[in-house]
Amino acid sequence: MKVSECMTRNVRMAGQNETLQQAARLMADLDAGVLPVNDGDRLVGMITDRDICVRAIAQGKGPETPISEVMSKEVRYCYDDEESDAVLRNMGDIQVRRLPVLNRDKRLVGIVSLADLASIGQTARAGEALGGIVRPGGEHSQSIH
Repeated sequence: MKVSECMTRNVRMAGQNETLQQAARLMADLDAGVLPVNDGDRLVGMITDRDICVRAIAQGKGPETPISEVMSKEVRYCYDDEESDAVLRNMGDIQVRRLPVLNRDKRLVGIVSLADLASIGQTARAGEALGGIVRPGGEHSQSIH
């Protein structure tokens, strides 16, 4: 099955010059933890609720900080005509739960999540991908002081 058959369409984007407060408000309105970031008609980054917490608030940045200061600029993505099982394997390998979906003209057409892929009968493969995503990446235990 192609990614285009299970992805979420009509994705809202945030502008790179918008503020963290605007991004957080949009995430709350959409009940989403991630937003693609645009500059005009180009996808230039992704911002997550975790970015706002760890890269902004924890570093003393305020709500008026531009999204561009804390967003992830290296955007991993897939194409809408790719097979879902290949995308699932890639998600596990690169340790992400969601990917922006581009058409072959490199325009954003959706977002695909592990949940989207699991809902189309790819449950076992989604579980394998999640296993790759949650593998430990180093010291992170709360018991280490």
